[in-house]
Amino acid sequence: MIALIAGGIGLMYPRSTHLASIILVIVCALFSLACVPGILAAPTVYVQYGAFFEQFSLVCGALAAYAATEPNATRSAALGRAARLGLGLCAVSFTLAQIFYLKFTASLVPTWIPPTQMFWAILTTIAFGLAAIAILSNRQARLATNLMTLMLALFGVLVWVPRLLTQPQAHGNWSEFALNFLITGAAWMVADSLRSVPAQVRPNHG
Repeated sequence: MIALIAGGIGLMYPRSTHLASIILVIVCALFSLACVPGILAAPTVYVQYGAFFEQFSLVCGALAAYAATEPNATRSAALGRAARLGLGLCAVSFTLAQIFYLKFTASLVPTWIPPTQMFWAILTTIAFGLAAIAILSNRQARLATNLMTLMLALFGVLVWVPRLLTQPQAHGNWSEFALNFLITGAAWMVADSLRSVPAQVRPNHG
């Protein structure tokens, strides 16, 4: 917890961003690896894989922050590419998770949003899938990552904030709220790293 708090604070100051990103890459990677025993114990239950990729998306965000502070342009581009590909795999996982648990996903959609809960569950699933394709293929990757970031932020505002207000005693609502915005921030950092890739090392497409 101390490392996560220190890393988060460090990201807010330019002089400490480089070191903070290294700390966060390591810590988030450890959290990702902590999900592996659950996968091995229940390889047919997708929620275990989903938990791994949720944590791994945070690794990608921290890696993108590290890439943005790397002075070597070639190395920065390589790290940014790794962060993009990693986030693309996470988007694939988000898509599959919503497919496998579509009814549950629909139940999270506020009933006051027209037309139906299932409509938005299906639409956001398709959006995750299209984002995954764009990010992995590096075709309009920046636009796809920005739009996915916006969608994730809306999840937090429309789904988890109301749940916190109506059920503040439920610890699960707080953890899901925090994880949602952590993933949102990670996607945003990857989007920023794509914009900051030097022109001389940036591919001509995407």
